[in-house]
Amino acid sequence: MASETDRRSKFERALGIVTRVEAGEGVSALLLTLNVFVLMTAYSAIKPVREGLILAMPGGAEYSSYMGAVMAIALLGAVPAYAKFADSVPRNRLVVGVTLFFASHLILFWLLSAYPPMRSKLALVFYVWIGIFNMMIVAQFWAFANDLYAEEQGKRLFPLLGVGQTVGAAVGSGAAVLFIKLLGVYSMLLVAAALLGLCAFLTQAVHAREGRAAEAEPEQKKPTDEKPAKKGGAFALVFKSDYLRYIAAFAIIFTFVNSNGEYMVKKLVKAAAADAVAAGTLAADAVDQYSGEAFSRYYFFVNVATVTLQTFIVSRLIRRAGFQTAFFVLPIIALFDALGASILPVLAVLYVGKIAENATDYSLNNTLRGTLWLPTTSEMKYKAKQAIDTFFVRMGDVSAGILVWILADRLKLGVRYFALVNLVLCVIWLFLARRIGAGFERLSRKAPSETG
Repeated sequence: MASETDRRSKFERALGIVTRVEAGEGVSALLLTLNVFVLMTAYSAIKPVREGLILAMPGGAEYSSYMGAVMAIALLGAVPAYAKFADSVPRNRLVVGVTLFFASHLILFWLLSAYPPMRSKLALVFYVWIGIFNMMIVAQFWAFANDLYAEEQGKRLFPLLGVGQTVGAAVGSGAAVLFIKLLGVYSMLLVAAALLGLCAFLTQAVHAREGRAAEAEPEQKKPTDEKPAKKGGAFALVFKSDYLRYIAAFAIIFTFVNSNGEYMVKKLVKAAAADAVAAGTLAADAVDQYSGEAFSRYYFFVNVATVTLQTFIVSRLIRRAGFQTAFFVLPIIALFDALGASILPVLAVLYVGKIAENATDYSLNNTLRGTLWLPTTSEMKYKAKQAIDTFFVRMGDVSAGILVWILADRLKLGVRYFALVNLVLCVIWLFLARRIGAGFERLSRKAPSETG
């Protein structure tokens, strides 16, 4: 039973299963959670279109492995363009405008896909576009959430937003299968466009609601979307701040480690299927089914563990252990995962390790990555965050691709060597975690305007 001084509604108290929501915070927090849920559902809706277009091309599977580098190059233009737009418009118009801008592209892609001769020509363009879209739109959402909440609020409420992101990705994938059966693959472009329109509406609704709340309680932090950001390039902001340089390096390293791990899982699943065929326990024409079932189980366990961690563990861990301690959890798990795979490079060892690693990444690490930006300035949240969460993350993928080319294609080395590389990368990651955690605590004691 609530105490007499507890002004929270029953709804806000019910959200305590995830994190503590104070009086008056519940509606906006739920709208933001719904926003990111819809956003992830929209992305899930168009992923099958991406695969359908690219695989329809001769050599499409090979082309898809090279697209990471193309995306990184494209982001060198997209991120500065985003930063320039951010210089000229208020915050809510920035987020709503960019969201609708991407929605208009989906409608254009749908119109072009209606003509079969155009589909093969769209494949590579759409593959690169979706790689840019999914990174920029998610980074933008978290920038808006960071700008909306004071630091203490963000630390409490971001785990709830993380539930929306996590469940949206899981539910969205299942919903996409149903919608494809009902509407067809390419109609998913229109479904995603409509969902982005809903995201834009929810963003504006939260902006209006929080703006009214700030006027009613002027001592509270007001949304900083009342004026455009200061002039300045996104990459320049990253390179002139020690704190942001460490975050950029962290983005490269953790993506590099994760991509290496995914490659190792794929190699070991393929090897296990080949061994089963050689032993006569698997038909040669059933290898695809074997691999599909292996990855279905893998993704199922990752999704279940992710939702469980995000709902019941993340908020409590951050509150009780503190940001700095929580930030060490994922690199330590990744370190032990790499150590186990380097000693015993078999599927059972890596399978369990990667489930634990990915579930922690998609829950705890995603929440902490959003929290990193709470003590930074508004322009850092919108512009530098775009650079780091898109270009620098993509450079981690590119680095992993180069490593595959060197170790696997050129030197013909096995999984153990990838695990040894991950061991070294995890040591660097732990160093970066220590520096970022110290920087976060230092900046938390300073006014945002002094951040640098």
